[in-house]
Amino acid sequence: MQTFNAPGPVSISRRLFLAGGALALTGIGIRATQANSIIGKAVEITGDVTRKQADHLEGLKAGASLMDHDFVATGKESFAELALGDDTSLLLGSETELLIDTFIAGQGGTIELGTGQMVFDRPEGLAKIDLTVRTAFGMIGVRGTKFFAGPSRGVFGVFVEHGLVEVTGGGVTRQVGRGQGVDTASPGAAPSEVAQWGDARIREAYARVGIR
Repeated sequence: MQTFNAPGPVSISRRLFLAGGALALTGIGIRATQANSIIGKAVEITGDVTRKQADHLEGLKAGASLMDHDFVATGKESFAELALGDDTSLLLGSETELLIDTFIAGQGGTIELGTGQMVFDRPEGLAKIDLTVRTAFGMIGVRGTKFFAGPSRGVFGVFVEHGLVEVTGGGVTRQVGRGQGVDTASPGAAPSEVAQWGDARIREAYARVGIR
């Protein structure tokens, strides 16, 4: 993962995150795995990245194991590449907070994106999984795909590189496919109509997680 100075993040306050809606990936139905089970690892860490498990806070280093209920936070100009199972990656941009609520390899689970931005990446051709991503802006339903979620040009954007996601907010659900994106202006608002994203906007979004 190559990193550089990405555009400044748009912050979402902790109070807003906890009180706001959630972005949920379709097909929840996944129950929590046994507490403290290892579900992945940190692949690459750039800058200041921490992991909190229960009341224990520590710096997260490359190669460290990840467990259910890990809360991962990146600092300013810091990035993290996390692997869940053998074939699912999460790329976190700077000043991002992510809770791995539950994850079962090959099945899915639930994660919460509190602040910042992420790219979920699962190669095409693999069996579908049911993953739920919750955010202050609504719900995103994912079944094995690659997509970006986070601040983009003053709104909360979701862009799909390949696959299909469902973005739900304000009582409205949009299906977003390859090369498409939607915007949500504020927590509780409905996502915009689906639209093609141009190359410049895609590059800007991916730069936020250290991809170029």
